Amino acid sequence: MDGQPEIVDKVLGYLMQGWEIAQGWLLSPAAWSQFALLVVAFFSAWVVTRRVSPVLKNILTPPEEQTHLFAGLRLFVLSFLPLLLPLLAYLLTAVGEEVTRSLFGSGAVIAFGKRLLLFLAARALVNKIVKDPFLRLLGKYVLVPIMALYALGLLPLATTYLSETIIRLGNISFSLMSLVRGIIAGSVLFWLGRWSNDQSASYIQRQKELPPATRQLAVKAAEIVIFGVAFLLLLNIMGINLSTIAVLGGAIGVGLGFGLQKIAANFISGVILLLEGQATVGDYVALDGGEAGTIVKMTARAAILETFDGRWIMVPNEDFITTRVTNYSDSGSANRYEADFSVSYDTDINTIPAIVEAAVATHKDVLDKPYPPDCELRGFGDSGIDFSVEFWVNGLDDGPNKYTSDVLFLIWNALKDNGIEIPYPHRVVEIKGGLPTA
Repeated sequence: MDGQPEIVDKVLGYLMQGWEIAQGWLLSPAAWSQFALLVVAFFSAWVVTRRVSPVLKNILTPPEEQTHLFAGLRLFVLSFLPLLLPLLAYLLTAVGEEVTRSLFGSGAVIAFGKRLLLFLAARALVNKIVKDPFLRLLGKYVLVPIMALYALGLLPLATTYLSETIIRLGNISFSLMSLVRGIIAGSVLFWLGRWSNDQSASYIQRQKELPPATRQLAVKAAEIVIFGVAFLLLLNIMGINLSTIAVLGGAIGVGLGFGLQKIAANFISGVILLLEGQATVGDYVALDGGEAGTIVKMTARAAILETFDGRWIMVPNEDFITTRVTNYSDSGSANRYEADFSVSYDTDINTIPAIVEAAVATHKDVLDKPYPPDCELRGFGDSGIDFSVEFWVNGLDDGPNKYTSDVLFLIWNALKDNGIEIPYPHRVVEIKGGLPTA
């Protein structure tokens, strides 16, 4: 076997060492007694689990009508029931280990069994308990392999190898162990940050006594604080000097200040919008550039408008500060609309306002305040007398709402019921010189 690569020699050495250990276990009465204790401990744990699990389920399962915090806590504890078997077997095995060490002075087999039970507990945790997709992925590809190495007794060798393997990038050098530690810690920290951010955002949005703009600003502030703390903790875990980061961050900040002026302007504009509250989620706005729609989301860089035809428009926050913005639904204020119509010259126009105002007032969405429906004479047209009725509603005359159309229907029916003619254009054609002869 001479002349083999170093890695092959190491693997063969580990295999030979494992074979020697296996031979020692197979030929040792102490090893067989420890194996018997493992079987007894696992079987006893299995019997106890079968008897105890139904009782624990009945105790911990809350009634369906209960939704309070204590009921949620009971369900959370109940979700860990699949760990009962491996953990109970682990405890019984630990008792058996003390017995075998006192009798034989050895407990290698039973110690291996304990590590194997912890591996089974980790698999049960990942496969049966964890529901979050990211945490399940992390457990499947990080926790389970680590516990497998621990069960086989190879975890110290793996950590030593990773710690001694140094990666150099110019003047920067770090070990593979620090890289792995950073990836794992970063994944966990930023998952916790995302979860904490979701919980804090949900709590803040439930505080209906706060104005919508204040709630949105508090959500953004909480998000910045949570992920900022997570980033600093990650740097500390990886052993990176924060003073070095401060100097490097200053240099990067100067470069970003010149190269990303628009992004900085949009971010600051977003903060100003949230502080002033002149435009917030749920408002229907129209900008000078022609963009119009309901604000469905406000991010650090832009506001997202949804039009009535289902399109989403991303408008930079800076446009809300530097251009003229018309807000049609600020603070839930009502909007005024007009519906034009004409009547014949044969009509007694003095009766028209009362008839039309009474008809329009029957619409369920037309308001009496700030002003009731108001019918006004607008002029004398070529074919008829022109009127217009003004009415106020809480909403926009577009999309699902058809206020002007509904009002015109009411006007039509009211005029027809009162025998009032709605004119149409008439033309008189004069033929000079008479009609031509055939």
